Amino acid sequence: MISKTKLKELSAYKTAKMCDQEQVFVVEGTKMVQEALSSDFEVETICALEEWFIENRTLVRKKINPENTFEVTNAELERLSGMKTPNQVWMLVKRKTFTVTIADNQMTLVLDKIQDPGNMGTIIRTCDWFGIRNIVCSPDTVNCYNPKVVQSTMGGIFRTNIEYADLAPLLDECHNENIPIYGGILGGENIYRSELSKHKGILVIGNESKGISPEIASKVTNRLMIPNVGHTCESLNASVATAILLSEFCRSEE
Repeated sequence: MISKTKLKELSAYKTAKMCDQEQVFVVEGTKMVQEALSSDFEVETICALEEWFIENRTLVRKKINPENTFEVTNAELERLSGMKTPNQVWMLVKRKTFTVTIADNQMTLVLDKIQDPGNMGTIIRTCDWFGIRNIVCSPDTVNCYNPKVVQSTMGGIFRTNIEYADLAPLLDECHNENIPIYGGILGGENIYRSELSKHKGILVIGNESKGISPEIASKVTNRLMIPNVGHTCESLNASVATAILLSEFCRSEE
């Protein structure tokens, strides 16, 4: 059981400020929690309904000290949860800090000022699907540990290395090493007619409304466009565009 004091202490993690201060993030729901328990992320605290603990006793014992597990009621879970309908279990996980190594034999995704948490989470999930393990984000891209981002990744957050860094020096270094820098840009070359580097290089995805910023766009060596066959809407959703572009890079390997 959980004490009132402990419940109050843990409910403070509903705020981004508290999570940032303690360098943790919240994971909720049976699927996402199982993904976390199966990963190499460090789990700090688990609060769950009695039936969840009964079903997952072995996995929990392997991952976390029993002193940091708390059985809660549905009402107590609602106090902890940021979801409209809490799903059996709530968890605090320690954040990781990554330094992504850019190599010429792999694809790295670069995100320039992505703002929407749902887009960010879907992009991470898409990278997980296509086997892209490294993502570099501009400092003003939405925090990958935002609860909405984490939930949208569907577990991809635990299998992807995500770094926040100044993009300009990174791309300059890629130029020096002759690593191709692709960018999704309106007016670029038709992606379906382009010669791609067989899943190698950098792919830059820009802000949802403004696209890639001028400074970063100037460093793109290969401008790619997904043709607007319908000639109606102005642009694609950033996460949808990412999926289409990555799919084409994967197809180039065949």
